[in-house]
Amino acid sequence: MNKFDNPRPEEWPEILKRPTQTLEDIKETVNQVFTEVKAKGNKAVSKYTELFDGISLDNIRVSKTEVNAAEEKISDELKQAIHLAKINIEKFHAAQKTEKIEVETSSGVNCWQEKRAIQKVGLYIPGGSAPLFSTILMLAVPANIAGCDEIVLCTPPDVKGNVHPAILYTAGLCGVTKIFKIGGIQAIAALTFGTENVPKVYKIFGPGNQFVTVAKQLATGHNVAIDMPAGPSELLVYADDSANAAFVASDLLSQAEHGVDSQVILVSNSKELIASVEAELENQLKVLPRKSIAEKAIAHSRLIFIDNQEDALKLINEYGPEHFIICAENEDFYTSGIQNAGSVFIGNYTPESAGDYASGTNHTLPTNGYAKQYSGVNLDSFMKSMTFQKISENGIREIGPAIEFMAEAEGLHAHKNAVSLRLKELKTK
Repeated sequence: MNKFDNPRPEEWPEILKRPTQTLEDIKETVNQVFTEVKAKGNKAVSKYTELFDGISLDNIRVSKTEVNAAEEKISDELKQAIHLAKINIEKFHAAQKTEKIEVETSSGVNCWQEKRAIQKVGLYIPGGSAPLFSTILMLAVPANIAGCDEIVLCTPPDVKGNVHPAILYTAGLCGVTKIFKIGGIQAIAALTFGTENVPKVYKIFGPGNQFVTVAKQLATGHNVAIDMPAGPSELLVYADDSANAAFVASDLLSQAEHGVDSQVILVSNSKELIASVEAELENQLKVLPRKSIAEKAIAHSRLIFIDNQEDALKLINEYGPEHFIICAENEDFYTSGIQNAGSVFIGNYTPESAGDYASGTNHTLPTNGYAKQYSGVNLDSFMKSMTFQKISENGIREIGPAIEFMAEAEGLHAHKNAVSLRLKELKTK
């Protein structure tokens, strides 16, 4: 990992750069796939599934028989773990429900806000080296609580044309309505345009590689919303001498193993702790099955010594991490002062893995600095806020003249007339 000793603020932008790649070649490929899927539907999906996933499929939809069979292929222990996580995620997201908000803004002018579910949502679940069945819990559970009518899931098949049984089991458990064996760009395109088999959706959720990320961004140009812009996974830990160096190293590695373009950062006011964490990283890396991936991620990650906690907090807010762990005696300073983070984990016994799986919070979070503008996925991500208003005769008398003056000042005379006609009619009563 690269080390920095009390870097000056003007050096921070360079130090905090994400390991992103150029997207020009990716955009060209994504555009090509989108164009073909829009024009040729299933035929194009099959073509790119064979090209990218190495499998030709007669039927891309997962059958109920396949979903039912998946239950027998995973252990009881894993089923119990998935159920526990589901219960906690349901509790946390159900608590986010809000009641109708109603206000009389002026006498006779009643305004209120209600929420409605997004009717059709698409979930993209990666299924490569790490089949992320946990992400189904994070997306399908709140979608069901929100009341979405159609929950469509796309995930890539393996070279035998199968989907990982844990993905199928979790999807069945969480009420996913349709499952398709489609991965990558072609999955996002199918959800965007719809095909003979795949329904067009109104909003797409879920993580993916850079091709999926660019595809989701392209989807927004075709009247489809997405959960958020996303990039490689990332973690920043602030730790002082009260932290357990082995725990800190394990947290850094838990994110580093996601992918070679993941980034992890340790900020500390203790050079001794930094040295201990460095030694732990070396020891723990030796036994990781995904060692080669984690090593590459660690190579472009950061160890930053800052002796001033005010400067440390400014640097953390400037970075805006997806995940932020605080292991410090003065934890309140950081919990109250953090402005830009996707999700915050506090204390030596709160690993980031807890949020990834079973504590109840959502792990679909803004990356690449987007925590400065975006929230992570939550219940409202699957809902729309709609406003209503009802104005009585007295109410239009109350606010009508103000509307007339404002409309006339903007030169919108039809707007003014819509009020003037009503006021004129009321004068005759």
